[in-house]
Amino acid sequence: MLAAANRLADIAPFHVVELFTRARQLEAEGRDIIHMEVGEPDFPTPEPIRQAAIRSIARGETYYTEALGLPALREAISAFYRERCGIAVPAKRIAVTNGASGALNLAFACLANPGSEWLLTDPGYPCNRHILRTYEGSPVALQVGPQSNFQPTPGQVAAAWNERTAGLLVASPANPTGTLLTPAEIAALAKLCRDRQGHFLVDEIYQGLTYETDMSTACAASDDIWVINSFSKYFQMTGWRLGWMVIPEAFVRDVEKLAQNLVLCPSAPAQHGALAAFAPETIATLEERRAEFRRRRDFLAPALESIGFRITARPEGAFYLYCDCSALAADSFSLARDLLEQTGVATTPGLDFGSNAPEKHIRFAYTTGITRLGEAVERLSSYFRR
Repeated sequence: MLAAANRLADIAPFHVVELFTRARQLEAEGRDIIHMEVGEPDFPTPEPIRQAAIRSIARGETYYTEALGLPALREAISAFYRERCGIAVPAKRIAVTNGASGALNLAFACLANPGSEWLLTDPGYPCNRHILRTYEGSPVALQVGPQSNFQPTPGQVAAAWNERTAGLLVASPANPTGTLLTPAEIAALAKLCRDRQGHFLVDEIYQGLTYETDMSTACAASDDIWVINSFSKYFQMTGWRLGWMVIPEAFVRDVEKLAQNLVLCPSAPAQHGALAAFAPETIATLEERRAEFRRRRDFLAPALESIGFRITARPEGAFYLYCDCSALAADSFSLARDLLEQTGVATTPGLDFGSNAPEKHIRFAYTTGITRLGEAVERLSSYFRR
């Protein structure tokens, strides 16, 4: 009998996408749905980026680029690190990728041997472990909770490390919790991995979307850290599918060979558009929107707590509230389905983010305006008053 590869048995569906599909079906039937499930900014891509892409297409710049991206864009990203973070990241170490997912695919294709173990946080972004499994690596869950701000500690990592461990992947700001690792914590984890001759990968796709601290990067800690970033979140280019990765110098050629074979190059129009992402007028727009995200967080967090949700770690970045819903429901997946069907509020159950008490947690994305967030709160309040 013909069958898919064995690895598919370990790759679960992305439940939030399935809920999103159901939400769209309900909208097509005439229902009013408030979307708080998908991690996508509601703002359109800033005008300077869109116009730069249009101009490039009009000029006929629609051909393959270098496998690691346009040299001008790699230089622009390098300048962004220098101007916003005060550090030197050479353009030759930067690869432009097909989204952050493309960056992680290249990283694990480069580093993961069959059976090698990788430490990933639980809860965490689900696609990370599935991408790793696609390249025959084995994800090992580090269960994190409120006591460590939903981030791993050096002691926890050291206790989990064994002879099969190849590396550690963390996220700051993190999805689904919005919590951060401090520069000192990043440095400590980097040293731990280095001392054990393991790789250290840091997911920074929400870099720039922080609310109490300035923008920072793990690149400041060491030049042997793999840093994954994206134009999707802060730059609001989700559908353009463009990201980048800062690579330890010894592995740049390996990543280039993989990119040449796996993807040829990132989208040329997207890259030409992204050249305008760092323009002063674009950054001014993005900073206004960052302030709006903070206002939304500060409105929604106490409103949800007044209903009975518990936020056990204060989100300092991204645009999510990861709530303990155990006082309101026994199972977050059933709750998310009921909220969608009965109230028209679309959320994400903890099931997507791992096996660490998923039934007790639900994620709200504040990626819609405060007026709509207020409507969602009213609907939720009415639902739980029944």
